[in-house]
Amino acid sequence: MSGAAGALRSLRTDLPGEAPKQQGQPPLWRAALFGLCPECGASGLFEGPARFRPRCRACGLDYGRYNVGDGPAAFLTLIIGALLIAAALSLDFAFEPPLWVHILLWVPLTAAAVLYGLRVGKAALLASEHQRQAAEGRRAEDGDD
Repeated sequence: MSGAAGALRSLRTDLPGEAPKQQGQPPLWRAALFGLCPECGASGLFEGPARFRPRCRACGLDYGRYNVGDGPAAFLTLIIGALLIAAALSLDFAFEPPLWVHILLWVPLTAAAVLYGLRVGKAALLASEHQRQAAEGRRAEDGDD
């Protein structure tokens, strides 16, 4: 690009491998798997099982400005449900265990997989929004107020 359009181009719009990373920022996969702050890499992104803290305890990054919501919930639940149903049917066809074995095995495994999947999915979305400096869309006539 040349001219004014090329001069306004930001480093954040390039591919992730091309932009220089700030020191201390964990990669997306590490922030998602371990619940790390996308800015400083401190642990403790979550306050509850799948609820974010209001801000980072180490660097003060406000997590409330990111709109992660519950987007990953239905998607991850369907994927995890399909995988666990396939595993349960395979176990049933191979060994034919009694019903109580299925209950003792699959109920806690399903709850743990969905909860951990939500944490990873929500943390990945938050870290991705932070790395790309995502924000709410604004119309030009709204101004900068």
